[in-house]
Amino acid sequence: MRLGNYQLDYSLINNQNKPVILFLHGFMGNIHEFDEAIKILAEEFSFLTINLPGHGKTQVLGGDEYYTMANTAKAVINLLDELKIKQCFLVGYSMGGRLALYLTLHFPERFAKVVLESASPGLATEIERLARVKSDAQIARKLARSLAKADFATFLLNWYSQPIFGSIKNHPQFEMMLESRLKNNPMELTKSLQLMGTGNQPCLWNKLNQNITPLLLLAGEYDQKFIDINTEIAQKSKLAQLKVINHAGHNIHLENTEEFVKNMKNFILYN
Repeated sequence: MRLGNYQLDYSLINNQNKPVILFLHGFMGNIHEFDEAIKILAEEFSFLTINLPGHGKTQVLGGDEYYTMANTAKAVINLLDELKIKQCFLVGYSMGGRLALYLTLHFPERFAKVVLESASPGLATEIERLARVKSDAQIARKLARSLAKADFATFLLNWYSQPIFGSIKNHPQFEMMLESRLKNNPMELTKSLQLMGTGNQPCLWNKLNQNITPLLLLAGEYDQKFIDINTEIAQKSKLAQLKVINHAGHNIHLENTEEFVKNMKNFILYN
């Protein structure tokens, strides 16, 4: 769908007027990121998935500023308006979780409840942000040199060797996930990383005490970094609750889909 400076690629599965869950994928993901979870939830909800700028078949038609979080958030809201979705549930993973938190704090009337999986409010200090921008620029240079499929595959293997991902490379679906990631364009991913990465996103820590939307924070037991971040989020927002998911690192919905869905569903329907 053409929306202003975007050609947004999305999927909407309508299910007999069931409430809509909007899923936002992580860095290098796509609209199929949550397919396994959606299969389990298929009869109880409708589903909207979007390829975020720099990912999949979504195209940015304007300047590079349209890869940023603020402009991406506006595009998501514009899509909801076009689809006549006044309010929905929102689930975001990692980069998509950071975007989901931004949407929650800036457009609270649009989201009934929000699930943040392995997400953060950004970095609190200028020193941290500058260091992260420098780090992301180094990663972006490596990505830009990975135009050949074999080089991109090597980049991905190194990426998923980070401690936050635990033993994800041993997961039986890891190869399938890798093939899905390889469908992205490395040059587009560099723009997403540099312009919507943690170092460049607006810091949301000081807005958490203004949150008026119920939040479920999910972190994997092998991802101590994000357990610590989300513990602090829960302390700053009265409407946030943290669940640590067993047998999972950063990518909970892949590593422990059943527990991911159970916690998400209980929160949305019963909490």
